[in-house]
Amino acid sequence: MFESLSERFEGIFTRLRSKGTLRESDVDEVLREIRLALLEADVNFVVVKTMLERIRERAVGARIHEALNPAQQVVKLVNEALVEALGGEAIRLVYASRPPTVVLLAGLQGSGKTTNAAKLARWFRQQGRNPLLVGADLQRPAAVEQLRTLGERIHVPVFSQPGDPVATAKAGVEEARRLGRDICIVDTAGRLAIDTEMMDQVGRISQATDPDYTFLVVDAMTGQDAVTVAESFDATLALDGVILTKLDGDARGGAALSVKEVVGKPIAFASTGEKVEDFDLFHPDRLASRILGMGDMLTLIEKAEQVYEKDEAEAAAAKLLDGKFTLDDFLEQLQQVRKMGPLQNLMGLMPGVPKELRNTEVDENQVSKVEAIIRSMTRDERVEPNIIDGSRRLRIANGSGTQTADVSQLIKQFREMQKLMKRMPGLSGTKGVRGGKKGRKGRKGGGRVTPPGGGGRATARQPFTLPGLNQ
Repeated sequence: MFESLSERFEGIFTRLRSKGTLRESDVDEVLREIRLALLEADVNFVVVKTMLERIRERAVGARIHEALNPAQQVVKLVNEALVEALGGEAIRLVYASRPPTVVLLAGLQGSGKTTNAAKLARWFRQQGRNPLLVGADLQRPAAVEQLRTLGERIHVPVFSQPGDPVATAKAGVEEARRLGRDICIVDTAGRLAIDTEMMDQVGRISQATDPDYTFLVVDAMTGQDAVTVAESFDATLALDGVILTKLDGDARGGAALSVKEVVGKPIAFASTGEKVEDFDLFHPDRLASRILGMGDMLTLIEKAEQVYEKDEAEAAAAKLLDGKFTLDDFLEQLQQVRKMGPLQNLMGLMPGVPKELRNTEVDENQVSKVEAIIRSMTRDERVEPNIIDGSRRLRIANGSGTQTADVSQLIKQFREMQKLMKRMPGLSGTKGVRGGKKGRKGRKGGGRVTPPGGGGRATARQPFTLPGLNQ
């Protein structure tokens, strides 16, 4: 999503780099191009008008920093306008003083309510909470069974009972209180379109459960229809926020940029894939940065922290410094990287990655090929690749279903990686590797992420690249 919008913005900024100053006529031309780019991305017309007014006001005013060139000035202004349109800052949840904190999910059928109920429960577990899922969607066949299956996968119990959805939801809240669960997530029924019966039912469930938060699950692929749906539900439920699904799709992204301005409710969470792990708080500033092609390093680091253990990362980096980093270690790191999500998505989070590379489809089969080659080696060959001669290459290639040239290329790139990483800043001594104690605090400590090069855990994780993928 947002690829076409990002390309349009990149073209605008590229043309501005040739200008020495930013005159009012230049501002008018840029605003026209930005207006067209936003409208083509299916952004609501009122939202486009508001954003352009903000950019114009700041562009012709005295707020521009003199040290910035025209392209940088426009990037700064557009970034600020995008962040404001997307909601300004991430939502901050306040938990009920008397548990459980009740979260009600509503939305149309097919928007992903049930799946995102499980994703939300998993997210709460990561925050140290103990959620209970309540299946109050008694209309759709197998909805409760789907919720139970997802609940088993994320180790969260599910409550449901046949009969009246309102009574089921209310009983679910009581069950959460009885079990000592501090979060209760209620999944409700939807329809293919908004109708009186659905809105009446979800309204009665809301009255019966008295939720602390009511989130509307909206499919980002529906474009401006998503904004219309949000307005209708807000009139009945008084929404606290929106969960936007399928942000990894190929839609133009207008819903994400329109819902906050039009409905007045923030995007609370975003779902970026089918897996339960592809879900997190929505950060307006990070999405704006990605739209403008500047990457999203904080999200990348957080993804890494979810799959890497500090001690393991430091031990691997220390091995690299001591010249003991083997193909076994590399295989382990490769598997950790794959847990962070599709490599194509990770490319979009990296700042400074050229457009051509961001838009190049990453072949996940190539990663599997690398794993197969390493697994076909003996223990001695993984520790010391120099012993791999012609006959060994042939055996490894036959065992992994690849060619001997693939084996040779992997070994060559692995050696080059070892040499390169030993020369990287921050990895020239164990002090740089083990600086984590002075860097970012753990999640439970509430500290902030230390950016790459700033010491801490991120530095220890930075070195591991993917030989065999740069073909």
